[in-house]
Amino acid sequence: MCSVAYPFFKTDTDKGKVKVKIRMNWYSKLYIGEGAKPKAGKIIRKLKRNAGQVDIYLITLASNGQDMLDIINSAYLKQPAVRRSLPMIVGIAKGYEEALDLVEQMLMETHRETGGYRIVEYLLQQAGKDCKNRQQRE
Repeated sequence: MCSVAYPFFKTDTDKGKVKVKIRMNWYSKLYIGEGAKPKAGKIIRKLKRNAGQVDIYLITLASNGQDMLDIINSAYLKQPAVRRSLPMIVGIAKGYEEALDLVEQMLMETHRETGGYRIVEYLLQQAGKDCKNRQQRE
């Protein structure tokens, strides 16, 4: 089964402490900036483990429902409230400028493929197609 929209919350106790494990929701065709490509695997692993990273930005679907996308510094993921409410991650960039370039690339691709700029609908449609293809292969 493919999950597209919501993270998974699981509580678990270890030595009397309550930990919240949050499965991050990743876009199946993740956009990765040129500066982040050489270490993409390491960056993703660190993000999942909540390790701090300098100058790594995430591009996510908008959290407010009005905008198209959000660009956030990965340092914000250290805050449990931000991690819990994190929308789908669609891109990773090294530096804010690269994140802006990646958003521009995503918008251009959306316009080329659909003739419009409805990037959220396009990304969710692509994620749905990928999910269906994966289910058919299994």
